Amino acid sequence: MTKQQEELAWRVGGPQGSGVDTAAGIFARACAIGGLHLFGRREYYSNIMGRHSYYDVRVAHHVLTCHRETVDLLTSFEEETIARHTLAVVPGGGIVYNADHAEIPLDRITFLDKRAQRDLATYLEKRGLPASTAGLLEDARQRGVQVYPLPFRQVTGMLAQELGVSQAVAERTLNTMAVAVSCALLDYDPTYIIKALERTFPGRQQIIDMNVRAVQLSYDFVHERFDTQGFAFRLSPEAISEQRLFVNGSQAVALGKLAAGATFQTYYPISPATDESVYLEAHETFPTRNGEEGSILVVQTEDELSAVTMAAGAALTGARSATATSGPGFSLMAEGLGWAGINEVPLVVTLYQRGGPSTGMPTRTEQGDLKFAVHGGHGEFPRIVIASGDIIEAFYDAAHAFNYAERYQMPVIHLMDKA
Repeated sequence: MTKQQEELAWRVGGPQGSGVDTAAGIFARACAIGGLHLFGRREYYSNIMGRHSYYDVRVAHHVLTCHRETVDLLTSFEEETIARHTLAVVPGGGIVYNADHAEIPLDRITFLDKRAQRDLATYLEKRGLPASTAGLLEDARQRGVQVYPLPFRQVTGMLAQELGVSQAVAERTLNTMAVAVSCALLDYDPTYIIKALERTFPGRQQIIDMNVRAVQLSYDFVHERFDTQGFAFRLSPEAISEQRLFVNGSQAVALGKLAAGATFQTYYPISPATDESVYLEAHETFPTRNGEEGSILVVQTEDELSAVTMAAGAALTGARSATATSGPGFSLMAEGLGWAGINEVPLVVTLYQRGGPSTGMPTRTEQGDLKFAVHGGHGEFPRIVIASGDIIEAFYDAAHAFNYAERYQMPVIHLMDKA
């Protein structure tokens, strides 16, 4: 990045199931390999396919601890991203979008709610622009935003023809192409994307090769069609000497537990807590610094009542034991937590907070469970409640929780946001 632009806020959006998370992961990993600091935020619906989701990745040469609401470079997989996020792009920023989505009326965008349609139409009407993606893109141009239409289908067609695969197979590289186009505009060395692909798809050489060629085609296309020197933002790598971890919040908690010597974890699947236990399941055995092999036993139980009581039972045997859940699951654990309290059981409960009561909004963030964690359960019994403020704190708090539980012989509740 130039001295004038010390950091970058990048956003990618598209329908769930289209590779938004994969694209963000490749972009973030490529930046991390280049020695840059990152902060990511994922927003998604609680369904598998179709609804709009997006991912923010903030990049800088200094440590970052939060996201930004404004966007420097927006990359779109569908027309809803244009509708929902174009107004967030700053003057001097850029929008990469599929040329096929350049003239879609707002009322034809499937999942764009009526209120959003009405508000955007009113905004565009005041500016004498049509209520469509074309109107939003023209408004962006008038605000000083650079727009970069990409005929993605044409580029994937070139890839399909070159590699002798079907169009459908070639289109699986769309997420990689979106990253490559963004990085080409930012004048970022494609070598870092290729390294990120190798780490994202280890042992899958055919997939890596196809995506590497997609990166090369995307860079060539951008340099042939666009004046990249006219874009204000740049990404430049930074040499580093220390080792760094590329992790999200739930992975940081999992690693903190392993570092603390946890040997047993229970869970019943619930968003957004499940990711931590799934990560631990994938690393039930791991190398330690002294060359020996560490291990943790992870058990998926039939419900949250079983999860908390099984974890309490393990703690009674001397194991460093934990369970992970979210609000509705913690509600069901209240009696088990009370039992652990009255019997002085050193149990750790990791509570991933989410929005709303009951089923609520399982994929949205809310810091609403503090009083519940402090006072949950009938009667009074001592407990410790820890609330992490960032990913670094999440790692250390996860480890300290076991020390506190063991020293004071009481339950410890570790509060997390959606991670």
